Amino acid sequence: MPKIKVLPGHVLCPQGAEIEARSGISICDALLENHIEIEHACEKQAACTTCHVVVRKGFRSLEPAEEKEEDMLDKAWGLEANSRLSCQAKVADEDLAIELPKYTINYEREGGAKK
Repeated sequence: MPKIKVLPGHVLCPQGAEIEARSGISICDALLENHIEIEHACEKQAACTTCHVVVRKGFRSLEPAEEKEEDMLDKAWGLEANSRLSCQAKVADEDLAIELPKYTINYEREGGAKK
């Protein structure tokens, strides 16, 4: 079973974590199932950027982002070439290492302000 390593530093997971994830599950769902309460304001519909993660290892194992995800990622705080919306990125068979960005932008709750 693939593992997801959450790199330390974010308030949701300051010490970091290593969790197991079933192939085919979204990174967001895997985190939530393991009590890492990543924000997902749009209920995992790729309509916000609150679940944005940066994939530091295993990025190429993920299916390419669809156009809707790419459009939303353009609005994400701290966007990098290996950024994904965790609600859309499905775990494959390879281990992943992810970083949770320091900020998210929740347009629904904050009117566009950084959280």
